[in-house]
Amino acid sequence: MSTQHAVHQTLPPEPERATLEGRNKVLGFWLFLAGECVLFGSLFATFVALRDQTNGGPAAAELFQLPMVALTTVILLTSSLTSVLGILAMHRNKLAQTQAWFVVTVLLGLFFLGLEIYEFVEYYRHGHRLTSSAFGSAFYTLVGFHGGHVLFGILWISLLIAQSFKKGLTVVTAPKFYVASLYWHFVDLVWVFIFTVVYLMGMVA
Repeated sequence: MSTQHAVHQTLPPEPERATLEGRNKVLGFWLFLAGECVLFGSLFATFVALRDQTNGGPAAAELFQLPMVALTTVILLTSSLTSVLGILAMHRNKLAQTQAWFVVTVLLGLFFLGLEIYEFVEYYRHGHRLTSSAFGSAFYTLVGFHGGHVLFGILWISLLIAQSFKKGLTVVTAPKFYVASLYWHFVDLVWVFIFTVVYLMGMVA
């Protein structure tokens, strides 16, 4: 079945796997995520090795405010849930619900980024800067790199939402939502590791 022909048919239950192109997109994206795992693994290893090198500056236990970090974690995990609801709506061929759930996902992502920027500003005021110590460099590289991924995900999903108003849900557009949702889950999973390794371990070290 060609992709062009499938577009004009009723959306199948799992449209992201209805065409060879869709299946290849999903497979290719899993390979991309494997590379991302290696990249983030390197950043985590660097942070763990340097987290005690404060160069006389504030240590993690003096800086981190766990209630705010816990709030950002809840926000991001909730956004993962809303993206799942968006995919479930997509599988039911409910365009408006799919768009609505992904709009909520984007809004939660923006809320997360706003809190992260506020957090960075507070740390900067306390002398915890990118160049102040090896700990600072490793922290801002890891957490900031993750924040960059969140921003990219927000822009990506926003473009897909805008595109869906023109093209609707088809076997061509649905795999894009599915892959973007996979990406968003990956970003959330990385944050769980950051919350555990950077913040929780930093408070008890």
